[in-house]
Amino acid sequence: MSVQRDYPRNPLLAASICVLREGRVLLATRTRPPMDQLYTLPGGLVEPGETLAEAALRELQEEVGVTARILGLIRPIEVIERDPDGAVRVHYVICAHAAQWVSGEPQTGPEAGAVIWADPQALASLPTTPHLPEIIAGALTIAARVP
Repeated sequence: MSVQRDYPRNPLLAASICVLREGRVLLATRTRPPMDQLYTLPGGLVEPGETLAEAALRELQEEVGVTARILGLIRPIEVIERDPDGAVRVHYVICAHAAQWVSGEPQTGPEAGAVIWADPQALASLPTTPHLPEIIAGALTIAARVP
């Protein structure tokens, strides 16, 4: 799917996934702008005909080779960056999902530089994308309510 990511005509819809496993969360570093080299959740653009959850699960498999079970929608995040002239350079609306790990050991790849299972209490020691601690807290809250 070819989409104009820089200077888009409209906000781009994306889905991300916060995978939990034995009290840890799956994080990967981005390999391209915006926010390259920062730890974040696997995710990407929603393709036509996909639900948000389907997109999140597909991106998880494509980026790191892991499968998971969706527990619920956490909340949307907006990423808006402007150039020095004030024009919108990027605008993503990312719908973050909570999920439980099912199978697969995470692998690095073209879109995932480093991959780790992180202790949510140790996020302050990692370079992360904005809002990541709140998103992980939301996933933990959802997971605590799901049997």
